[in-house]
Amino acid sequence: MKQQSISSFFIFLFFLQCTYTFAQSPAAAPAQAPAVVVAQPPAATPAQAAAPHGITNVTKILEKAGHFTIFIRLLRSTQEENHLFSALNDSSTGLTIFAPTDSAFSELKSGTLNTLSDGDKSELVKFHVVPTFLSTSQFQTVSNPLGTWAGTGSRLPLNVTSYPNSVNITTGLTNTSLSGTVYTDNQLAIYKIEKVLLPKDIFASNAPAPAPVAPAPEKPAKAVPAANVESPVAPVDISSAVWFMHNNVVGSVGIVASAVFAL
Repeated sequence: MKQQSISSFFIFLFFLQCTYTFAQSPAAAPAQAPAVVVAQPPAATPAQAAAPHGITNVTKILEKAGHFTIFIRLLRSTQEENHLFSALNDSSTGLTIFAPTDSAFSELKSGTLNTLSDGDKSELVKFHVVPTFLSTSQFQTVSNPLGTWAGTGSRLPLNVTSYPNSVNITTGLTNTSLSGTVYTDNQLAIYKIEKVLLPKDIFASNAPAPAPVAPAPEKPAKAVPAANVESPVAPVDISSAVWFMHNNVVGSVGIVASAVFAL
């Protein structure tokens, strides 16, 4: 009985020791939080890569400025709007546009635009675009004539003259000045003008021919007084007179001869 009690006591001590050991063991590590996934920015699209300066829409700029309705209509009808869009996003030299206002077009003879062919309308628009960016200060150093999208030469002259407070533009048929800056961003410059730039290549050949000059009337000859006019002398036919005198002489001789013989 005594041994059984001792065995039970040792079993009880072993149980206490195990309980203490488990109580001193480190607590289970808490569950780790899920890793945060950082979303990567989407790759640039080809359009973004091709247009580091952003997409510039000339017609939108003109619409926002106002008073360029007819020029915008020409840009769209000739498809030059798309040409400008492509050039601005591909060119490293930029563009300069001289934009005529609606009042500038109203100064043209009525129906002028309607008489132009599609090719002439396209050339007219191109004549207002210089294939390089020009700030107002750069007009002082440019070489004339300026080259445009329409070309250059004696039939397409575009000359600029810079003054301290103005820039004058001439084409041989048009003389005007810049009346303001519509837009500029070091790649595109749009300047407002109050007259349409008319190229000789189109409008000089369409100009009406000058009316023929009527010859000056001849001065009437002065009348000669009747007293001073000499009557023409009619030629005298003397053959009849000679024949008549000859017959008279012969007749007289014959009479005289007859009288003599009678005696």
